[in-house]
Amino acid sequence: MSLPDLTGHCAVITGASRGIGAALAEHFASHGMALGLCSRSEPAMAPGDRVLARRLDITDEDGVEAFAAEVAERFGQIDLWVNNAGVLDPIGPLRDVAAADFRDHIDTNLTGVFLGSRTFARHLRARQGEGVLINVSSGAAWSAYEGWGAYCAGKAGLERLTEVIAAEEAEAGLRAYAIAPGVVDTAMQERVRACQPEEFPDVARFLQLKAEDAFNAPDFVARHFLSMAFDPDARPDSVAIRLPFEGG
Repeated sequence: MSLPDLTGHCAVITGASRGIGAALAEHFASHGMALGLCSRSEPAMAPGDRVLARRLDITDEDGVEAFAAEVAERFGQIDLWVNNAGVLDPIGPLRDVAAADFRDHIDTNLTGVFLGSRTFARHLRARQGEGVLINVSSGAAWSAYEGWGAYCAGKAGLERLTEVIAAEEAEAGLRAYAIAPGVVDTAMQERVRACQPEEFPDVARFLQLKAEDAFNAPDFVARHFLSMAFDPDARPDSVAIRLPFEGG
């Protein structure tokens, strides 16, 4: 992976309070990028000259637009937007899931991605230039996991939505990707491992992954994201991508 000098470039990362989002922020900053970070709780990286951090619910339409405007005013333009924020619950058989919980899940995992993607597409057309959108997907977009009805539906929707964006905005210079990072040992994985088999029948497989430490490191994911965004030789040919297992 060969990256150009990214000093002067700016990235927005949603869900930047922990896990993959916090790791992306650290890695991007190490390459000189300015950052716009947001999450429902306080972003992990403290505000500074090159970091604008805000508490923000990504389902807040006006809030997302205002945040993007603030980032653009502060750093000049946004070059990369990563829709990383997401939730896993509700977990359990669909017959037991409350409609309100399902709606809340889709509002965060799909509507939030729509709002971030739309905001970035508008920003890119207004400033006229190239930009990259990364929507964080999951293997659940392709595989049906019992107990993950909402999560599978949301991630599958995210991938189709990203493909539409890629087609609609290519002429404006936007490259859009839905990238599944593989299994990363985050708080979400802790939630998965805490499930009972009647909630999530595949829990044993994730417990085994923990026992074998068979994860992709957050920094591994961050390197791939930056490479796909800024290394011309690493640009993917497809929109939906699944990162390889770091262990080979």
